[in-house]
This record gives sequence, C-alpha cells and structure tokens, in this order.
Amino acid sequence: MAAAVLGVAAALSVAIWATTAGTGAAPSPGTDFLVPPDSSAARAAESAAAGSPEAEAAAHLAGRPTAVWLTPETSPVDEVGARVTDLVDHARAEGRALALVVYGLPGRDCGGLSAGGLAEPDYLDWVGAIGEALDGGVTTVVVLEPDSLALAPECGNVAERQAQLSDALAALTSENVFVYLDGGHSRWLPPAEMADLIAGVAGRERARGFATNVSNSNDDALEIAYAHEVAERLGPGAHAVIDTSRNGSGSAGEWCNAPGRTIGAPAGAHGDDVVDTNLWIKPPGESDGPCNGGAPAGEWMPLAAVELTRDVLR
Repeated sequence: MAAAVLGVAAALSVAIWATTAGTGAAPSPGTDFLVPPDSSAARAAESAAAGSPEAEAAAHLAGRPTAVWLTPETSPVDEVGARVTDLVDHARAEGRALALVVYGLPGRDCGGLSAGGLAEPDYLDWVGAIGEALDGGVTTVVVLEPDSLALAPECGNVAERQAQLSDALAALTSENVFVYLDGGHSRWLPPAEMADLIAGVAGRERARGFATNVSNSNDDALEIAYAHEVAERLGPGAHAVIDTSRNGSGSAGEWCNAPGRTIGAPAGAHGDDVVDTNLWIKPPGESDGPCNGGAPAGEWMPLAAVELTRDVLR
C-alpha cells in the first residue's frame, strides 16, 4: 500500500512541479544578487575600530551578496512593505537579483532559540504586505520560513505548518518571484520524509522548489546530493537553492554558532539541473542564538566574523 501511495504522489508531483512559478529566467550560476545596503555587517564595519580584525572581517562580509531576513520583530506589519519596496528599488537600480528570507510564522522555531513570530491573522497581513511590495521587474528569490517543515514533526504541527505555508505561497507568488520552501538539510530528515513534508503543502505548484542547509555548514557535495534525492521524490521540475554562507569548512556536527567554520562559495558560484544556484542565506557573523557563547539570535558577533573570514583575510 505504501508503495502505491508513493507512486500516486510521484505522479501528481510530475504534473505540479512542471509548472513552477516565475515567467522570467530562474536563478542560476552567475546570477548577480544584491549586496544589502544596510546589513549587520555593514553597520559593524562602520562602528568597529579602523584597521582592526573585527572591522576588516565585517567589511569583507558586508561586500558580499547576502539574503535579507524579513522578521516581524525588525519589520512589523506596518513597515515591512516599505522595506521590501526599498530593497527592490536598490536591486533594480543596480541591475541585480534580490534574495529575501520570510521568517515570521506563528510559534516560530517551535519556541526554540529563534522563537517569536506573529499571530495567525497578523501573519497573513504581514506576508500579504511583502507580496504586494514585490515587483515583477526584479528577479527575486524568497526562502520561505526556514526550518518550518523539517521541524514540524518534532513540534507536532505538520498539518498546521503546511496550511500556513500554502497561504503564504498564495500571497507571495508573482511574476519573477521564485519561492523556495524549507528543505531541511542532509543531516536532518531522510530525503523521503522531507519530500513528503514538502509535497503536503497545498498549492506547492506556486513554488520553484526548496532551500537546504539554511544556517548550517554541511559541505556542498552533501547538500547537492541531498537536494537531488529530495527533488527526485518530488518529481521532475522541483528545484533547490543551497546555503553556502558558512560551509567552507564543512560540518563538525553542530549548527548553533558552530566554532571553527568558514565562509563558503559566494552566491551564484555553482548549480546544476536541480540546484538552481547557491546563496548566502544566513548572514555570516550573525548569531544563531545564546549557544556556544553566542548573543541573542540575529545579533552581530564580531569574533565570529573574524573566525569565519580567517582563510581569506590572513
């Protein structure tokens, strides 16, 4: 029976993933993404002592294309639309693509280190404001709610998360906007389980595919292989992006402010028939939370930035 069900799911996936969203050119190797104009790294570079290792590390990271995280804590409902419009305008003026992370689900992170998010009605308003501000004239990658699906079995809210993501997809998808659902990473859930979670999101035909390795440090080879395994189970047409912001030294089995890591390949460095491209999704230098001596999630960690850039600045 299980094999028969899987066969039906695969057949449905063929029909669904063959009509991925976005009418323009999808992200690919060589895509030039926006360098955020007001990133944590840029602010840290301005405030650090001139010539210090902390200033040099921050300046190096500030000059690299990196995704911008939209959270209700930093961009509330009445402000997020204006922020997205500003980012779209910057990307258009520079002739670059834009990479965004939408991260504000109710009960975000299942109460973990990045706990927070919005109440259900407010979340729909917030995501709607983001969607309205997106401009089809600028190629935009949207990584939708990292960890939401991979963490759902542990949190016991799979159906709820899938429904929330379905609503978010409806609000965000438009011309030249390529949305990627949460795809976990190669050391988390088996490919078949991850694919089933993604396949359970109604309206997933609006998404381009899924994102892996967000805020993790698994090396490229592992994540590319994992992306192919998940995509194979979703059917032809499913694509992926991979976070390479902190995977230059691979994984040591930790994810939260893992020591000894280095930055990975810059955004747009590689890809294939399944992996559209790699991105810096987690801004390197920002904390994962109060673990391994870290600051609250999202805050800048000067010494971590120095460590992450040690191979390129020494």
